[in-house]
Amino acid sequence: MSHLNTEINIADMDSFYEHLIETHNGLSEADSQLINAKLVLLLANHIGDMDVLKDAFAKARAGISPVAQTSAQSH
Repeated sequence: MSHLNTEINIADMDSFYEHLIETHNGLSEADSQLINAKLVLLLANHIGDMDVLKDAFAKARAGISPVAQTSAQSH
C-alpha cells in the first residue's frame, strides 16, 4: 500500500510555480477553475492508488467547513 507523500518532492519549486502561473495567465476565472479541475483529474489518474487519493482528499478538506445551506438554496 502506498502513502501520500506530503514532504517537498519537487526539485525546482520556482520553475513549478512559474509554469503553474503561466498556465493560468490571461484566463477568465471560470477557465482557470477548469484548468485546476483538469489538473486534479490528470494527476489523480497518474497516481492511480485510491488509498493515496482518499488520503489526499481528506488532507485537502481538513479544516474547511461546509457552507451552511439556507432554505432558499435547498429549493
